[in-house]
Amino acid sequence: MDNFLQIESVGMTFDTKKGEFVALTGINLAVRKGEFVSLIGHSGCGKSTLLNLVAGLLTPTDGGMILAGREIDGPGPDRGVVFQNHSLLPWLSCFENVYLAVERVFGAAEPKSMLRERTHAALKLVGLSHATDKKPQELSGGMKQRVGIARALAIEPKVLLLDEPFGALDALTRASLQDELIRIVAETGATVLMVTHDVDEAVLLSDRVVMMTNGPAATIGEILEVDLPRPRERLALAANARYIHLRTRVLEFLYQKQFKAAA
Repeated sequence: MDNFLQIESVGMTFDTKKGEFVALTGINLAVRKGEFVSLIGHSGCGKSTLLNLVAGLLTPTDGGMILAGREIDGPGPDRGVVFQNHSLLPWLSCFENVYLAVERVFGAAEPKSMLRERTHAALKLVGLSHATDKKPQELSGGMKQRVGIARALAIEPKVLLLDEPFGALDALTRASLQDELIRIVAETGATVLMVTHDVDEAVLLSDRVVMMTNGPAATIGEILEVDLPRPRERLALAANARYIHLRTRVLEFLYQKQFKAAA
């Protein structure tokens, strides 16, 4: 299916003490199955709002969204969400945090042995088989995010939604997890919609970069096709002329067109 995720004429208006605030307007975006799409823009441009709409955590005031032929009208296991805050339950182990989601989605149809197998497979996928019994407080920030990604993937979502998943990590850990995400997406064929502030992250990971205009009433300004071949190697791309050109295109949009528009 070409248009696996369809966002059609979506707008979002919030009621505030100062009156209505138009966060998003006229958002139209089609994401293909197996595609990695990043949303980028300045703070306040509605990136996370759009992701929350796709997650079903918010209901749009205009337009609608369709995933795999079904209208999005609330949260569901067909969408796995990973936030910047890992949101792990501190009293549960890595295994138990992932198992909880697996049991919720598959518990009525599968035996516990299969649920445990799914959980172990997800933790293995993110390289945490050795840490199944550890509690969140025993893990580094990067390992916590790996658990969050494992939990999201374990329910076999149709689309993986990432809201700045590496934003709170140090540079080396962030780079390591970006490389891991490249591997995981290649291995699983996941469809991904990710919010980021990081230009290099967007170009490195994505098939397309969706550049948002400044709010209020933010919308899609430009969409950049990232035609770099896969698999992608970070060090090889650092001196790649095409990579540098694409990176510059995003920077020009963010720091020239949008700054001038806001001036």
